[in-house]
Formats: sequence, structure tokens, C-alpha cells
Amino acid sequence: MCTAGALTACSGSGDKSEDSKPPATPSASNPETSPTPSKSDDPEAKDKQAVLKVYERMWEEQVKAYAKGSIDGTNLKDYSTKDALGRVMGDLLGMKQADTVTKGAPSHDTEVTSLDLRKEIPKARLSDCLDISEWKTVKRGSGEVQPLPSEQPSRFETTIDAEKWGKKWMITGFKPSADPCKPSS
Repeated sequence: MCTAGALTACSGSGDKSEDSKPPATPSASNPETSPTPSKSDDPEAKDKQAVLKVYERMWEEQVKAYAKGSIDGTNLKDYSTKDALGRVMGDLLGMKQADTVTKGAPSHDTEVTSLDLRKEIPKARLSDCLDISEWKTVKRGSGEVQPLPSEQPSRFETTIDAEKWGKKWMITGFKPSADPCKPSS
């Protein structure tokens, strides 16, 4: 995750002498005056960073829950609405029935693909290339690794929806795809 820094601008003393030159106009031919894109130039950067952070925190808590087979002692409810939490609870129920837990953690390549701050309830959509190759399902007692279903790619696209409730972003839903994804370069 990148942190956007604040830009400050300084102006001259206001001297309007005939010697003063107008500020240089950025141009492609003059690299000293060419504008450099910056995350802080994006008026939505703060919200993009915030929603990505909430998604990251949700996953940290989800990994804890799957490792012990329960949401007890996690803060999943701080980052997920009941719809998103329902998916986790369904997974945990299936894991309980199979007497499994997880070891390790998935990795992510996540980006905000849309953000609408003009709505009464601001909304965001994220895309994640979820990599579960280092996140293993194991039998609770023996630790024996359970193989992935043959049709399950180890890296796949996931679409995530979020809403801003007051000053806080919440993950409202996520939908894994059967489509494999490639790592970003």
C-alpha cells in the first residue's frame, strides 16, 4: 500500500517588477518543468487508501478465524457487514464439519477499480488477485494438508464491494471468480 503525502506550494513575495518572469509552463520537452504524477494529486487517494486498509484488516482477521475455526476473538465484525461475514461463517461451518483449519495466509494484489463518493452512502469496488498457494487447509488433529479441488486455481480474481458508513469503510461483499489471474509485474 502506498501512502500519499501532502503537497505544499510556495509563492513568491508578490513583487510585480518588470524583471519577474511568469512561472515556467510544464512541457514534455522540458523534464525540469514536466508534471510528475503523484498519488496526492488524486482527490480520492485518501478514500482509496482507507478502503484498501479495511480490506487488508478484514483479511488479517479472517486468517485468524480460519486458523482456529471460529470468529471468536477476532475483529471481523469491525470490517465486514453481515453479508460479507455470512460468507466467512459459511466457510467456517464447512471447515468445522470437515474438522479442518488453515495454516499460513493468502497474499493479495488489490486495487480500487471504482469509487463513488457522491452517493449518499459512498461505494467502492476492489479487484483482488487472491493467491492461496501458501494458505493450506489442514486436518485439525493431524495437520495433514488437504488438497485443493482440482478445478480450484491457486490464484484467482475476487471482486469486493465496500461502503462508507459515516467515516468508516466496511466490506459489504466479495465474490471469488473461477478465473485465474496472473501476478503483477
